[in-house]
Amino acid sequence: MSRIALITGTSTGIGLSSAIHLARAGFQVVATQRNVAKAGPLQERARAEGVSLDILPLDVESDSSVQDCVREVLGRHGRIDLLVNNAGAGQLGSMEQVSLEQVRQTMEVNFFGVWRVTRAVFPVMREQRSGRILTVTSVGGLLGHVFNDAYCAAKFACEGFLESLAPVARQLGIQVVAIEPGAVKTEFVANVLARSPGHPELAPVYQPMLEAYMAAARESYAQHTQTGDDVAKVIVEAATAETPHFRYVTSELVRSLVSRKYTDPTGDSILAMMGSRLT
Repeated sequence: MSRIALITGTSTGIGLSSAIHLARAGFQVVATQRNVAKAGPLQERARAEGVSLDILPLDVESDSSVQDCVREVLGRHGRIDLLVNNAGAGQLGSMEQVSLEQVRQTMEVNFFGVWRVTRAVFPVMREQRSGRILTVTSVGGLLGHVFNDAYCAAKFACEGFLESLAPVARQLGIQVVAIEPGAVKTEFVANVLARSPGHPELAPVYQPMLEAYMAAARESYAQHTQTGDDVAKVIVEAATAETPHFRYVTSELVRSLVSRKYTDPTGDSILAMMGSRLT
């Protein structure tokens, strides 16, 4: 019997690639999207790869949408063996440039969305006494990145949530896993970098630093970027391992950055490294 995988945010990028790779690995994949009218690229790739998917609507910001989707999956398949929390959204700008409304929206998608879907699926897995919950966080959930104040706050919150939940979940037969990509060449990155921060009156203060950061970010993405397929392969590894790790970084670059934080409890080297991107 195929294992049932529910994935959020599959219209593009990591989510789309993960749906395909998990289906190829033998999962019955329920690929969800906020707007299924945008399912064309996923359907096209599924046909090209010779895999079948269920595609359902799911808006991680809506309690009713999440509950309706989980009920539909259980009605069709009777169980959920794997949840991949992938849906997310970026937010560029310093604290002064991002409105409180934008902060709340960023938290709603990147943190409360993860909480909401996990909470809906968790009782199913608890009753099964089995299941695996994979959440795509970010290197930005471990290291603060300049001009990503709200985004990193949301991803740090996810990391704290998952790390706190994991030991309890394990006692109930559920494995909780954090997937931590770095630079990934998807529409997500392009959309974030193309969006200018608000409050133009602050441009004289922040614009020189922002331009330096954007140049450094583009250079980093050009040199070190992974693809959605690269990250999807790590997700399949975590989904199929007999005993998965709690944390999976998706590249050696991310590993080296994270290791620096772990070996410098003062935080000074990370502050210096990130500050160097502003000049």
